[in-house]
Amino acid sequence: MNKKQRIAILGASGYTGAELIRLLLAHPFAEIKMLTGDSQAGKPLADVYSHLGFAKLPKLVALSAADYTDIDIVFCCLPHGTTQEVIAGLPVHIKIIDLSADFRLSDVASYAEWYGHEHKAPKLQKEAVYGLTELHREAIKNARLVANPGCYPTSAQLPLMPLLKEKLIASDAIIIDAKSGVTGAGRAAKQANLFTEINDGVLAYGIGGHRHVPEIEQGLSEAAGSKIQVSFTPHLMPMNRGILSTIYVNLAQGKSLGDLADCLNKAYVEEAFVKIAPSGVSPSTHMVRGTNLCVMGLFQDRLPGRVIIVSAIDNLVKGASGQAVQNMNVMCGFPETTALLQTALFP
Repeated sequence: MNKKQRIAILGASGYTGAELIRLLLAHPFAEIKMLTGDSQAGKPLADVYSHLGFAKLPKLVALSAADYTDIDIVFCCLPHGTTQEVIAGLPVHIKIIDLSADFRLSDVASYAEWYGHEHKAPKLQKEAVYGLTELHREAIKNARLVANPGCYPTSAQLPLMPLLKEKLIASDAIIIDAKSGVTGAGRAAKQANLFTEINDGVLAYGIGGHRHVPEIEQGLSEAAGSKIQVSFTPHLMPMNRGILSTIYVNLAQGKSLGDLADCLNKAYVEEAFVKIAPSGVSPSTHMVRGTNLCVMGLFQDRLPGRVIIVSAIDNLVKGASGQAVQNMNVMCGFPETTALLQTALFP
């Protein structure tokens, strides 16, 4: 019989924290014992998220007042740069799933370059396991600290890594054009995220230097066995949630679209959360809204030797909190699909 895990969510007042709560309330082996949120400390969660107001949940407390005595698992949803020192100070018996970027890059020098400050827990970085569940499941099983992947890297790496590993596509000239809902920018009040700023438009940002680039390249290089560089441009869309990545690749010599489709079908045939769309069907964010799914499709470009891959995820679920719960299930030996079998919300 599985023992209930006592859960703390640090940074529970943000979107990923709220999504974790939504998912964990349906988890038979999870008991939410502590929620932190410095800006909302002392408030019941109903004052912050009315849709969660009917659940029996602890009040939000300040991070400085957190008591980990009766905690088994910590989900850390704090901003990057603050997480390293917090996690380094946690009791060693606690399993940790970090949803920030602080432990995703194995090279601490690369972290410093892209995030603008030195890594504050380099010894702990060596212990961290990158939590792209379908591709790192065995390492996750025995991990104490899992670095939950970023949303854009999840949507790009799941289709590309098997293809690079099998050398079915060229390792150069990979272009990733990705579009995300506004929740990917967080809940903090920002002028750029006002309705009038976002509605009726599409905005490319982080052009040529988005912080998810090294994370994507790290995973792709690992799969290819050689250094990979990609061209990645994200866009902000006037929708709440979802990511659609359109990926352009060149076929390796002698390979075909069918070879790519066969590879992805073989790689993910047993996976509950990665689906290959039927031939000619283009994945959309409507297919995955509210779910832990990644749906991908492949198309022959009109340019010879060129293939277009379309990958769709919900940025708050498979791109963040859902994958975090999936990783918890693996770490604790629970059925991997526990609390994650939602059907997409439509319309």
